[in-house]
Amino acid sequence: MKMRVANGDVLYLDFDGVLHHEDVRWSTKVGPHYLPAVPGHYKLFQHVFQLEKLLEPYPGVSIVLSTTWARIYGMSRAPKRLSPALRARVIGATFHSRMQREEFLSKPRGQQVTEDVLRRNPARWLALDDDPLGWPGWTIDNYIRTHEHEGISDPAVLYVLTTRLKDVFGRPWVAQL
Repeated sequence: MKMRVANGDVLYLDFDGVLHHEDVRWSTKVGPHYLPAVPGHYKLFQHVFQLEKLLEPYPGVSIVLSTTWARIYGMSRAPKRLSPALRARVIGATFHSRMQREEFLSKPRGQQVTEDVLRRNPARWLALDDDPLGWPGWTIDNYIRTHEHEGISDPAVLYVLTTRLKDVFGRPWVAQL
């Protein structure tokens, strides 16, 4: 994992409701899984390669995990669910071991992310999350609400994400021949 980059570009990434359907069940025997009743959502992390492709033109964008998976599995195991290209971008998570767990959990996701933004101080940032709670007004241009079932694959979300990537992180990088 890369070291935290001060003043760099950051994408805050939730997993459930972003990279796959939000209705993930947890079991000590099976681990994370869907109930068979989720039609059309056949596997966890089904949109990983779509996000990888969307971020490809922005090589300077790092990822901070803002997902429950980072708290449950830790920073050694949670990023392993991502593709190698996305995993290489991960620089940290909004939750870390020096935090008071119960205090962190008592806050809505938007507040967890914005507190990390204030600590980390990225130059530019976006957040992908299906949870609309706790996002202060000043974050409205940085927060992209994903579809809880379709995640980033929803056409309306995909349009907003593509547009905001360009608006926030600049023109896509193109290799010079």
